Amino acid sequence: MKRSTLLILLVLFVGLLALPVIAQMPPAQAPAAAAQPPLDPVATALRTGFDGIARNVSESAAKMPEENFAFKPTPEVRSFGEILGHVANSHYSYCSRVKGEKNPSAQDLEKVTAKADLVKALNDSIDYCKAVYASMTDAKIQQPVPPVAPATAPAAQRGQAPAAGQAPAPRPTLPLNVLLQNVTHDWEHYGNLVTYLRLKGLVPPSTERSQMGRGRGGL
Repeated sequence: MKRSTLLILLVLFVGLLALPVIAQMPPAQAPAAAAQPPLDPVATALRTGFDGIARNVSESAAKMPEENFAFKPTPEVRSFGEILGHVANSHYSYCSRVKGEKNPSAQDLEKVTAKADLVKALNDSIDYCKAVYASMTDAKIQQPVPPVAPATAPAAQRGQAPAAGQAPAPRPTLPLNVLLQNVTHDWEHYGNLVTYLRLKGLVPPSTERSQMGRGRGGL
């Protein structure tokens, strides 16, 4: 498939993810946005998609009472708080990969239990990723980034020639792929958060905004 065709498909896909955010814009804003198309449509769609889902996740964390952060619908699944910590961990993993730097988070955020600490950790991870998305252009998201490995990693993972019998180094990947995975991963777990909120009698933030702005239902 030609690169131009792939980009068009990705724009359409990420644009669909961003529709809930666009739908919630006041009517006066929509014509202005349509009149000035972005110079980097794919990077802009990725950034808009992340901003929208990150807002949903962050507001879900703020909405749930602290006593329900340990809530699990069944014993086999993550608690509400553990999902938030997992999402925050993933933000740092995905976005540090694109930045080409070591993961800056030295803590497993799934193990954080206090609401205030976990909400701060989640929002910090969102801010970290927002800076990465904001730095992207359609040219940059197509420039492969090498894997980041610690100094103690095998030689092959540090970019050196692997010794006999040693596994080859991980292959470089495109920022486009990583940033898109980050958005879709957040949407996947927002679906979990919606279920947990509903089970506790709470309206998910995306639905609440939709009901307030347009009188429609949602998740």
